[in-house]
Amino acid sequence: MVTIRPYEDRDWAAIARIHDAARLDELRESVGVEAFRTLDDTYEGEGLFDGAVWVGESDTGDVVGFAALAEAELTWLYVDPGWYRRGVGRQLLRHALAADVSPCVECTVLEGNAGALALYVDEGFVLRETKSGRLAGSEEFAATGHVLEWRRPAVA
Repeated sequence: MVTIRPYEDRDWAAIARIHDAARLDELRESVGVEAFRTLDDTYEGEGLFDGAVWVGESDTGDVVGFAALAEAELTWLYVDPGWYRRGVGRQLLRHALAADVSPCVECTVLEGNAGALALYVDEGFVLRETKSGRLAGSEEFAATGHVLEWRRPAVA
């Protein structure tokens, strides 16, 4: 069981470790690991704390994932590789969507990140467009991203 709670300063070491491990997996299947930059090197420029940040905490008190949402955009969602495919990403995603009041939320998934794409599509996101450009945080690398959009269900 994982509990979702707001990020606290004491969580920094855990989310940095999670990001750095999971980001390598993400890049391995997309742009290439040469584009890797640590969370320490990228969080400010990529606006990690521009909005709300949540962590997923196991019943043993370990942080096992984190998500961030700012201005109707899911900007970060990373899960500890030891917790992949155990529902942590889905829980974090659902929490972020429930916490936001926007009628529409978007996110971008790197081409090649099949696991993330499958999760978002399964949760109701639809492909809005595919764009090529520079990789945020590692601008010297070209990247292709799928921009996905989730719309809040209409209340009857």
